[in-house]
Amino acid sequence: MGDSPLSIIHACKSMTTTAPYGSWRSPITAARLTEKNVRLSEPRIDGGNSYWLEARPEEGGRNALVELNAKGEHRDLLPAPHSVRTRANEYGGGSYTVYAGHVYCVLDADQRVYRLEAGSATPEPVTPEGAYRYADLHLDYRRHRLLCVREDHTVNGVEERAEIVAIDLLEPGNVEVLVSGADFYSNPRISPDGRHMSWLCWHHPQMPWDGTECHLARLDSHGAIFDSAVIAGGPDESIFQPQWSPDGQLYFVSDRSGWWNLYRWNGTGSDALCPMDAEFATPQWVFGMSTYGFLDFHNLLCTYTRNGRWHLARLSLSNGELTPLAENLTDVSGIHCGPGRGLLLGASPKQSATLWRYTDGDTKLKALAHASAKPLPEAYLSLPEAVSFATQDGEQAHGHFYPPHNPDYRAPKDSLPPLLVVCHGGPTGATESSLNPKIQFWTSRGFAVLDVNYRGSTGYGRPYRDRLKGNWGVTDVIDVCSGARHLAKAARAHPDQLAIRGSSAGGYTVLAALTFTDVFKAGASLYGIGDLETLARDTHKFESRYLDSLIGPYPTEQATYRARSPIHAIEQLRCPVIVLQGLQDKVVPPSQAEAVVDALTAKGIANAYVTFAEEGHGFRQADSIQRAMEAELSFYGQIFGFTPADPLEPVAITRPEAH
Repeated sequence: MGDSPLSIIHACKSMTTTAPYGSWRSPITAARLTEKNVRLSEPRIDGGNSYWLEARPEEGGRNALVELNAKGEHRDLLPAPHSVRTRANEYGGGSYTVYAGHVYCVLDADQRVYRLEAGSATPEPVTPEGAYRYADLHLDYRRHRLLCVREDHTVNGVEERAEIVAIDLLEPGNVEVLVSGADFYSNPRISPDGRHMSWLCWHHPQMPWDGTECHLARLDSHGAIFDSAVIAGGPDESIFQPQWSPDGQLYFVSDRSGWWNLYRWNGTGSDALCPMDAEFATPQWVFGMSTYGFLDFHNLLCTYTRNGRWHLARLSLSNGELTPLAENLTDVSGIHCGPGRGLLLGASPKQSATLWRYTDGDTKLKALAHASAKPLPEAYLSLPEAVSFATQDGEQAHGHFYPPHNPDYRAPKDSLPPLLVVCHGGPTGATESSLNPKIQFWTSRGFAVLDVNYRGSTGYGRPYRDRLKGNWGVTDVIDVCSGARHLAKAARAHPDQLAIRGSSAGGYTVLAALTFTDVFKAGASLYGIGDLETLARDTHKFESRYLDSLIGPYPTEQATYRARSPIHAIEQLRCPVIVLQGLQDKVVPPSQAEAVVDALTAKGIANAYVTFAEEGHGFRQADSIQRAMEAELSFYGQIFGFTPADPLEPVAITRPEAH
């Protein structure tokens, strides 16, 4: 006879080890976060072939352009060290396009556009040398030209100029400016008959999620623009992804209702396709973002988010009927379609990002590529719980809670886990519930994690997104503190072991929460902002007026900037901080990190400073990612008094005498 269920339970318990939270040994090591892992982006369809980019940490973070042909054969189109990446708007995106086997791409080394003929591995430049950056490539095949957004950095001492240009493919080096005058452009697109062109633009101080204009113009036989008009958008209406259907109708996403919904231009106005309290768009941080695509004249493949979860669906253009697809996926992006087929990036709480192919008539998606060639062991995964909690100022915020989980360990009786509150970047952005290996790194070692969608995050409608306007450093801080207190009060986290971590804008929320409140006992700031004035004065064009809406115009509101900058109130900070910084960062320069560290040391506050000589804004190289995670784990172990099971190099903590 087999063992009884009770005996199996007792046997399993006897196999587990009792050990303090944080000290559990996990197979999800820092090395596993990058080992055979890539970041997938920009899927494209061309006939029977599929294309995408793979950012490979083990190759120094280069973006490899991959082709999967109709025979099922994979290949890199360009050998190392070629990397397909545009730095337009600093964050890039929309770095290549493909048509009839011809690939046009931006190479990271010199930011020029190159042509790669079918079967060739030698790219040929089609733009001249110079201080230019190109993005959002789109082929006007009738006129043998390539449309794109160009940033002109040739004039010293002034802000770079954005334009929509046409690159002559018959006479490489000949570039014609089609549209100029706005501060930013994106999405230049030609109608199927070649007679019309649409695009987006916006102006300082708007960000693309604040207000954009959708332009529609007629083209003459030579491609010159006339009769241009704004058909949607404005200072307070955000338009996303204008796109032409196969039968020549212009579609776009607008948040005019308070939610980013799909619309169709009818010649005199716009018709809502499927009005609902859901978001069919996401903040346009990079070029080429896509949440829908056309399968044929009558149907499109789309994704939308509701209550912090993304859904994939097929939408009938005739009756607005929405048919759910692949309901196991909770994070969907990068939709690109061809006749009867679509590519998309999708993930779930148990599966990392995967490139999927949807085919009409099939009930299941087909996996084409995986972000991780070595999946994390499912038994060690902590599954997210959607949580909403009251904020200290009487409203509500949201997030995803991950309890500590490791089948090999249990904690001592009556003990509670340390809590790591995670602040996403942006701050206009959102955290998702799909598998995040970095979160699993922590939970499998005995940490609880709260990933917060503080007010200002996207996915909950425009009023929630706008709640951070004028309140950055206030509302987000209230929310992360409220979430931590909520979990401590519910006995799901140790009240004296509350830590907070975040990168970039999330790093600012970390420093602000540690400085202006006493909720947290430790923190980690990854290339975070300590001085808002420095950010306002010394950042790139795309974000140079971002703070106008989040805080107020600078220098008019200088007093507010100073009041909310942690660097000017470090004497209020009483807990240890680890700061991790790339020395090539142009978005948040190292001087900000150094100022924070110097101030902490001067005030006698324990701190650790870890730098990465070859990294910019975000860590791309495998060694950097691993060292950052292990340093942070070592830091928490020393602060909270546990010994990590990992054989890692301890981080050096400066422990100056308090003044």
